[in-house]
Amino acid sequence: MPILLKGSCRCGAVRFEVESHTPVPFMLCYCSICRKQQGGGGFAINLGADYETMDIRGKRVLGVYRAEIEDDEHPHCEVSTGERNFCKKCGAALWLYDPTWPDLVHPFASAIDSDLPKPPEKVHLMLKYKANWVEPVVGKNDKVFEVYPEESIADWHKRTGMWVD
Repeated sequence: MPILLKGSCRCGAVRFEVESHTPVPFMLCYCSICRKQQGGGGFAINLGADYETMDIRGKRVLGVYRAEIEDDEHPHCEVSTGERNFCKKCGAALWLYDPTWPDLVHPFASAIDSDLPKPPEKVHLMLKYKANWVEPVVGKNDKVFEVYPEESIADWHKRTGMWVD
């Protein structure tokens, strides 16, 4: 049975619950969007969850941000299909939803109030775009990627035995 993740914004105006087979906060993204939109440590941690199970209270104060992307991988400015949801009252980043993958939602680990499992290893991605002041703390079992790894969030959970049935 999947884990029920409970999350909220800082001021409590938005609360949500969602079921997840992939609740381990293992993937640290250093891209400028994640870093500037919610990563005070120079990165953000996204989880995976089943969008169909999402229950949201406080929808009236939700805002959506769609980033404009222009970098080495996107030489012409594109608007991301990813919808980054946040609380308009306190500004807390809550989750990313992308209609390209309609079954998935990616809560930000920082918005989760439930206890989360500890990862046996971490994945550091988008290091090509990290801020110059960021010095990733890479453990002996961690993996690092200049851009994206080939392994998905689900595949990582299955490989490491962290998948929740």
